[in-house]
Amino acid sequence: MQKEEFPLKKVCMICAKGTIEDVYATLVMANGAVMEGIETKVFFTFFGLDAITKKQMNKIHTSTVGNPAMRMPNGWAFPSILGMLPGVEAGVSMMMKSTMEKLDIPTVPEFFEMITAGGGEIYACKLAMDMFKLEKNDLIDEVIDVITIGDFYGLAGGQGTQIIFT
Repeated sequence: MQKEEFPLKKVCMICAKGTIEDVYATLVMANGAVMEGIETKVFFTFFGLDAITKKQMNKIHTSTVGNPAMRMPNGWAFPSILGMLPGVEAGVSMMMKSTMEKLDIPTVPEFFEMITAGGGEIYACKLAMDMFKLEKNDLIDEVIDVITIGDFYGLAGGQGTQIIFT
C-alpha cells in the first residue's frame, strides 16, 4: 500500500530565542522556504524579538554559558566556567560573525529584506511586546503586524502547512 504524500505548501516559524544560532537558524530556513516557493510566515516572540527590534538586531550574540554544543579546546574540564569569563561571549560572537561574513552569509537585516522581497511575512508577538514594553515603531519596517498567538495559528491553517519552532 502506497502512502499518500502532500507537498509542503506553507511554513509558519516561531523564533523565541535571540542568540545568533537561533535567529540565523530561523532566517536561513525561512529564506530557503521562500526560495523554494513555499508560503512563509515567521512569528518572533520572547527574546526572539531582539532580531526584529531596531536597537537590538545588530547586537545579537551567541550564548557561551550553558550551551552544551559550545566548542571549547580539548582538555577544558569546565567549559561553562570558561564561558563566564569576561569577554569570552563577545569574542565568540565576534568570531562567529567574522566567519559568517567570510562565507558571505547575509546579515540579519539582509535576510529580512530577502525574505520579505520573496513574499515571506514577518510578525511580532503581542504578549512579548507588552512584556518588554515595546511598540510597533520599535520594530523593523519588515514586520507586518503585532499579533496574538491565536492570530498566528489562524495564519497557519491549510493542508500542507508545517509549524516549525526554532
